[in-house]
Amino acid sequence: MSVAEPVPPLRIAVVGAAAASAADRELAKAVGRALGEAGAVVVCGGGGGVMEAAARGCHEGGGITVGILPGPDAAGANAWVTLPLATGMGEARNALVVRGAEAVLAVGGQWGTLSEIALAAKMGIPVGLLGTPPAHGLGLPSFEGPGAAVRWAIEQARARRTNA
Repeated sequence: MSVAEPVPPLRIAVVGAAAASAADRELAKAVGRALGEAGAVVVCGGGGGVMEAAARGCHEGGGITVGILPGPDAAGANAWVTLPLATGMGEARNALVVRGAEAVLAVGGQWGTLSEIALAAKMGIPVGLLGTPPAHGLGLPSFEGPGAAVRWAIEQARARRTNA
């Protein structure tokens, strides 16, 4: 009898501001929940705002969240991160957040989010936008709600695996 090799879950980064609006936090929580329910792993920066909301939603959806932290202490992660990874790299850890994902969803955001969007685009990782993006005219897909964004991200992640 042959045993099938395990298939790792899809990894979707959810990025956005630590000082996020209530609307962006609600979007991020809904995105995280839908990703958790779909069996995807949410990768985030592990802090507050959008990161915390996405991690909480993922947890409530039964999923796993990886938080790639800027500081040297894993205790700096929000309470909803399943696996905190302390880097001690400061904002340079943004590259690890997006490199650790197969697709990225940016919910609102500010300068740090814009850096993650740019890094992902440069690395060839698909990026979708929700809420008010940190810059306009980026030429990236934009979604009205979490459902469409999550479906797109999962499709993109699967396509990357197929084409790898």
